[in-house]
Amino acid sequence: MSFSELTRLFIWAILGENEVSIEGLVAVLSFFVLAGKAKAANVQQRVSGLHAASLYLLLLGIPGSIANKVFHEVFLDTCSDLTSHCWPQDCGKKRKKDGLKSSQAEGKRSKPQRPDTPEMEVDEDEEEEEPLHFSGHDLTKIRDAVVLLVQSLLRLLQTFSLKDRPQSASNCTRIFSKLLYFEPVIGEITFAARKDITKLRSVPEMSFYGLQLLCSPTHGDQKDSLRRVFHQLLYVILMMNKGKRGKPSLLVPSQAILSTRDQAIHFVCHLVDELKELALPFLHILLQHICFQMVEKSEFRSHGAQAVGMLTSQMASTDYACFIKWLFNYSRHSKMVCRLFSVDVVMVLLEQPERRLEECQDPELTCFLPHKFLIQSLLFARRMDDSPTVQGHALACLAQCLELPSFNVTRAVHNLFSASEKMHTMEFLCRYLYPQSLTRDVLLYIFDAAKENLALLLRRVKDVKTNVRKSALVGLLKHNVIPMSWENLATLSERCRDPAVSVKKKALQCLGELLTAKPECSVVQKAWLQGVVPAVVDSENSVQDKALEALDQVLLSQVKPYASRYLDASQRLTWDLLGLLCHDCQHLGRYFSRAFTIWSKQNKFTQTFITNLISHTEADHAAGAWLLLSKVVASSPRLPYGKILDAWDSMDVNVTTCCHILCVMGDIAAHLNEDTKDRIVNDLMSWLKTFTLSLEVICAAVETLCQYGRSENIKETQAFLNHHCGELVSVCEAYLAGIILSENGAQNFNEELMVKHLHTLGVASLNCPAKVGKRTVLLVESVLTTHSDKLAECGDELPASLPLSQFKANSLPTRVRAHGVIALGKLCLQHEDLVQKYLPVFARELEVGTEVAVRNNVVVIMCDLCVRYTNIVDHYIPNISACLRDNEAVIREQTLIMLTNLLQEEFVKWKGSLFFRFMVALVDPVPAIASLCEYCLVHLLLKKNSEMFSQHFIECIFHFNSYNKHKSYNKFPQSEREKAQFSLKGAQHREKRFRIYRFLLEHFTDTQRFNISLKINQTVLACFADKELPLDADGAEILSETFNILSLKEMKLQAISTPAGGASGEEPEEENMATMAKVVLQAAQKKVVSQVQKKAFIENTVPLIISLKSLLEQKRSPVLRELMSYLQVTMQDYRNKVKDFFPGDEQLAVEVEFALKMADKEKEMEKQMDNCSLTGEAMAPTAQVSSHYIQNVPGLSHQVQAPPPV
Repeated sequence: MSFSELTRLFIWAILGENEVSIEGLVAVLSFFVLAGKAKAANVQQRVSGLHAASLYLLLLGIPGSIANKVFHEVFLDTCSDLTSHCWPQDCGKKRKKDGLKSSQAEGKRSKPQRPDTPEMEVDEDEEEEEPLHFSGHDLTKIRDAVVLLVQSLLRLLQTFSLKDRPQSASNCTRIFSKLLYFEPVIGEITFAARKDITKLRSVPEMSFYGLQLLCSPTHGDQKDSLRRVFHQLLYVILMMNKGKRGKPSLLVPSQAILSTRDQAIHFVCHLVDELKELALPFLHILLQHICFQMVEKSEFRSHGAQAVGMLTSQMASTDYACFIKWLFNYSRHSKMVCRLFSVDVVMVLLEQPERRLEECQDPELTCFLPHKFLIQSLLFARRMDDSPTVQGHALACLAQCLELPSFNVTRAVHNLFSASEKMHTMEFLCRYLYPQSLTRDVLLYIFDAAKENLALLLRRVKDVKTNVRKSALVGLLKHNVIPMSWENLATLSERCRDPAVSVKKKALQCLGELLTAKPECSVVQKAWLQGVVPAVVDSENSVQDKALEALDQVLLSQVKPYASRYLDASQRLTWDLLGLLCHDCQHLGRYFSRAFTIWSKQNKFTQTFITNLISHTEADHAAGAWLLLSKVVASSPRLPYGKILDAWDSMDVNVTTCCHILCVMGDIAAHLNEDTKDRIVNDLMSWLKTFTLSLEVICAAVETLCQYGRSENIKETQAFLNHHCGELVSVCEAYLAGIILSENGAQNFNEELMVKHLHTLGVASLNCPAKVGKRTVLLVESVLTTHSDKLAECGDELPASLPLSQFKANSLPTRVRAHGVIALGKLCLQHEDLVQKYLPVFARELEVGTEVAVRNNVVVIMCDLCVRYTNIVDHYIPNISACLRDNEAVIREQTLIMLTNLLQEEFVKWKGSLFFRFMVALVDPVPAIASLCEYCLVHLLLKKNSEMFSQHFIECIFHFNSYNKHKSYNKFPQSEREKAQFSLKGAQHREKRFRIYRFLLEHFTDTQRFNISLKINQTVLACFADKELPLDADGAEILSETFNILSLKEMKLQAISTPAGGASGEEPEEENMATMAKVVLQAAQKKVVSQVQKKAFIENTVPLIISLKSLLEQKRSPVLRELMSYLQVTMQDYRNKVKDFFPGDEQLAVEVEFALKMADKEKEMEKQMDNCSLTGEAMAPTAQVSSHYIQNVPGLSHQVQAPPPV
């Protein structure tokens, strides 16, 4: 026996022989401990206190300490926790707090000091505020003393049992958990059982050993010990700081915090491995608490999911299946954060090797082991989640699954959207995995579900929430999960024009990835062009830049010299895309030209680029080369004109390429000599006189001809145009005269030639108005003569400005008459007297004409004339806007587009009935036209006049109900035909009217909603209450509709109806200072607005309501029901203050309270009926593909329960 052991045995005898009082010794030690615990203690006091605490713990560990009355539970806890008081860790926090306090004080008015404040208190405050500074040497001393104290505590736990002292054991567990953050650990910690405490290198390593000692049977029931240890480690894993009271606070996830978290996870795994079945129940509880206490911050969710993955890897397959079963229920929890975190956990679990079914001892749990269950029942099931955040995250993670190396994972994702696998393959899988539920009906159900899943995912691409649209198709198309059909790709292209900038950028990125993955797929190429090219004119500069960058990389940078027929993949893609722009995607030409306008300012088109481009004009893909040349030649300094002229001389190409070549020829006109110019002009005139060119080429040829006649002398330019274009006009006039005026003209009539002559006449006449005579105009007019039989029927209604002599019968085809309208319109553009003469003709044609093409062109011509002759055409705007209710959809759409352009440029004002006719277009029977009208109103017109909707809202009520008894509203002139055409009166049109009301209210600001409510009181309710408007049948309908409008949820102020901090608390944002300030501001704003609204309602609305209620009761009007419904909706937020609102009518207050109670009972009854009729699967839908075997799992609860306390 060593001397130290002998000393330990006889220490109490030695102390007694030397007359040392045990109680006095403990008192002295407590003096040093309390002195070191003080906040103002210096270095020596802290070190002495730590040494005294160590000595006390050593004495307590010697046998006989309890008999000698050394043990004192409170003093034991104080000595054990002395480290937190002696280590100077709160100095910085004190200064930070003081700084915050002073900064807050600056913004407030300073309070005068109290004269009776004792000076002693001031001195104490000053002493407390003085920061304590410690040198490196001082900190080393304190650290050594801390190590000595922890070692003494470990020695105590090795010999001294805490079995009967659970409070001390709990305190020790908490102390060791705090010491895990004391200092960083160098190297890895091994958790093997140690007896030599001196070999432990760091305080965290000692702490883990202390936690391990506390889990031994020496210190009580191991289950209780494990519960305590896991409870403390829970917050270490969650990276939270749990104080004695209140909610845990989040720690900043620094490298030290993350390292401690990883060590805690490994320690839990070590305990589970050591204690086996004893620790498994607590591991399940720990996992559940990690899931339930997770926060929404993405960084914490990511680390939490990794922790769950590491801990579940220690489980056997049966225990793992039990956890997945619990996770399945957890994924349908009512809290959004829980559902969101379940998606993160699934992604981590999918990265682990798939468990084998035969490893699970419970057959009923085998269905939870495959990765297929995680994907289809947990991940994909969130596609229908109530929260857009969860929806978007689940869809984004579904795309990430395709990047995982596991074949089973990718196959499970493919099976969700594809039913193309062979039947016997699916049958084999089902027999192997789910033998009890295999039928042919199940297989057919799976295939039908795949189609439904695809349709649902495509609907998610058009979801109202930004992050859902953003995530819906990311990554799925390029992996062939969704079929590469034009419908699917067109949906993605449409997202490039999404209202949200982030969605537009993500769609552009996705299209770029698709094109890179499948460069030879023509459908992908077309979708890429449809999405990227229009984005060049996007209102957001960052989207423009992204689109321009994509076009530059794919098109411009791949133009290289053409040396042979061999082209690499990138070059083939470039010329394929340019070929599509020349043929199938010609409508994108204007956007494409805009890109070159921007590039020309950046000097992108070098001489080398032009040379490379011209080398492709003789290749098979020459059309694309001429397209690019037509865009860049105007901004290029020098060109090889010889090669361009050679191509001109040998031109024998299609229409589109011909137009591009003519454009190039026109742009280089200024650089050619006179002989070459004359030769080209002669060529152009000879071509035009043959009338064999297509209509597009005729326009391009005349434009090129004009460019060759331009000079600095305006008179010379006009003389050139009068000579050449006048010659074309004369030729066309002669041809028309030969057909129309000649007796044998009908025999020589050729529809194609007639159209080309009319088209050439119109285009050429714009450049030589002096050469257009009266005879020419009369010839074109004769083309437009309509059938006289219909006009004879309504001859009495013709306006005086439109004599019947202008209409003569002819039998020309509709196509010829349609081009005649265009030609006559172009003649009118240059002659104001013709405008005044023919505008009545055009207007009458819109009313009585039967030919769609003719009326469509009349709309176009009248709107074009409005730009040049605004005051003259303004009188005929009602005639044009009447076409918004035309029987033909194409005319309604054309009218909507043309009027929107005029309103944008302010050639037309919102006068008369124009606004209300636009509103009727919102409920057009063709959804595409209704959607176009909504886009025009919200994204184009409302931006120019933000008060537009609120200014016309009240008049909409009277106009759409055809009510004209009000002194101010619905007084603009309209014919009976127009009134009937645009009327929405009657119960059969009620849904359309309220669709319009809701649309307008949705785009109101809160100020506009508040003001419109007051205005409705003054101009509608007050008029009926004061009997200015009669309460007849029509008046009752207006009053009833007004109450229904006031009851709409869209009428509520958003500041009141939207809860602070998110939608009904469903989607709380990440907790940061900006968000908290926003929430506080919203709460304050809501309170103020609510008070203002309440005051306005009591002062302005309540008197009118009381008066109207009395009047309606006298008349026994059915409108009383709508009035009470309005009060019921309005008083929902003030149900406890009803009597305060109606102090002058107690009977009305009682009725409103009764109505509110009855409404609550009805809601409760409806809720009970829904609960009775809905199954768990219906309330929380999961993936349809997997539901057939989920239902067969016995004992699977549909509601997740909170985990038991740790």
